[in-house]
Amino acid sequence: MQEQLLTVLGNVIEELNERRDEKIPTENLLDVSFYGDAAVFDSMHLVNFLVLVEEGLEDEFDVEISLTSEKAVSRRVSPFSSGRRLIAFIEEEIALARGEEQNAGGALVGQGA
Repeated sequence: MQEQLLTVLGNVIEELNERRDEKIPTENLLDVSFYGDAAVFDSMHLVNFLVLVEEGLEDEFDVEISLTSEKAVSRRVSPFSSGRRLIAFIEEEIALARGEEQNAGGALVGQGA
């Protein structure tokens, strides 16, 4: 899944780079700091980036998650401090979303039987 997530992040970065004077490096996205000290985004650009990532995740994985939730911003170590942490956070959120969907689907199937 990490490779798919790197592809989603890379596609979003490439889209943003088309409109930016200062390009975001795409060679090693795991080490890119998206927010915080020496980061590539300020808070407004981070939100725009995360919305595009959410859209990419929905297209790629058919799952809706929020990367700007209270859960994300209240962590002691920000999931936006590196690509590696962001991918780990996304993997957690996808697993939770899929678990909730499976439970809901299972309840519906059980009621119809």
